[in-house]
Amino acid sequence: MNLTINTNLAAITALNNVEQSNAELQTSITRLSTGLRINSGADDPAGLVITQNMQAQIAGLNQASQNTQDGINMLKTADGGMAEIQNLLIQVRALAVASANTAVADASTLQANQLQIQSTIQSIDRIASSTQFGTKELLNGTAGTTSNVTDAKDVASVYIGGTFGGSTVVNGPISVGQVTPASKAQITLTKTFASPNSIVPTVGTFVVNGYAFDSTGGESLSTIVGSINQMSDTTGVTAQIIPNGPNFSIQLNQNTYGSQFDINYADASGILNTATTANSSGTDGVYNVTVATIDGNKTVAFTGGQGSATSGLTLSDNTGNSLVLTEAGNSDITVTQAVAQLTASQVQFQVGAYAGQSVAFSMPSAFANQLGTTAIPGQNVSTMNVNTQNGANNAIQIIDAAINQVSLQRGSIGAFQANFLESNSRSLNVASQNITASMSDIRDTNMASEITNFTKYQILEQSGITVLSQANQLPQQILTLLKGA
Repeated sequence: MNLTINTNLAAITALNNVEQSNAELQTSITRLSTGLRINSGADDPAGLVITQNMQAQIAGLNQASQNTQDGINMLKTADGGMAEIQNLLIQVRALAVASANTAVADASTLQANQLQIQSTIQSIDRIASSTQFGTKELLNGTAGTTSNVTDAKDVASVYIGGTFGGSTVVNGPISVGQVTPASKAQITLTKTFASPNSIVPTVGTFVVNGYAFDSTGGESLSTIVGSINQMSDTTGVTAQIIPNGPNFSIQLNQNTYGSQFDINYADASGILNTATTANSSGTDGVYNVTVATIDGNKTVAFTGGQGSATSGLTLSDNTGNSLVLTEAGNSDITVTQAVAQLTASQVQFQVGAYAGQSVAFSMPSAFANQLGTTAIPGQNVSTMNVNTQNGANNAIQIIDAAINQVSLQRGSIGAFQANFLESNSRSLNVASQNITASMSDIRDTNMASEITNFTKYQILEQSGITVLSQANQLPQQILTLLKGA
């Protein structure tokens, strides 16, 4: 054994061990006090990189969840405005039905009803212009789609919502191509007469769509046609005299296209027809409509007559998009042609933690002139006038179309809210929870294990200091040798 004074190797060794134990003890204290296993890059370089990325992802998921909740609240605001508009439309419908009762309602009553309808229309427009979420206007059309007809000769109106064929719409033309044209019910009565002025000799009664007409046996064919046409608003049928071989007959024509508008003729006396009954039905139009979407052009078949007492020229798909053809368009559109221009605006929701994880939704325009456009060509809620019997009947049809339109729009808002945003919110919360659990496994301190380490290093430091103290006493043995000398 070498005995030296200048170099105390045992003390140096003990000191190194004490310093190492102290360093481990300090690390353990840091982990216990912060609750984190990784407090610096030196603790676990790979773990630090992984957990920082996870932390960024969790922050993005949490914010996306908040964005989604904000979107849900926005849609609830829009739906609340639409619900109030729908209530107002229901009130207007009651007034239109009251005005159609011309047997009781006099001119002053009709005028009062019209004034109340105008006031309600102003309320509808006010709601459409003032429904906001923060500074975002929701129902004035700036966050929705607008279809401007470019072929007014063939198309009366077009409504395309935010989605078409399952895809979000974009700016572009709306094209229409004929599959099957619509037709009107038509019956040519079989009795013939020498001229339009020939006397119809048979006495009796014939019935057109439930309305009975009397023949006195002394009226001309033209007079009977005139009588039928006078009641056209009631029966929905007009009559005309047409050549039938060398003679003439009466042809009955339904005023409205489509399968829901029939002609039912009964003639037990054989006044105008040899058979006692004759019936005819029209057909509904079927047209392909093409619209630009984010997934390219989409083509969907639109069918007429979808709805109670709906014309065969009022075409729609199964998601509420609609198009009203004119009679000219029913004849002219035999090949696909552009009829309108779609301008698409949407509100964008950032619903994910990364770039590109967003979704667009088109809010409806709820102004009165945008509602009920598919019922009567050229008319809408803002143009209703119930001062006449015909106007009141038209108003009922317009209001029914408007109520259905608003219902579909509210349904679209509700479906997007429930099936996408609320579902997405739940998914984001689950993802954030699971990633947080994974990050915790890597980053957080296992307290039970770390307390064990703390106790170990605390004891090692204390024992090391004791040994160091003893090692520092070793050089004093040399003094014993020196005393002996």
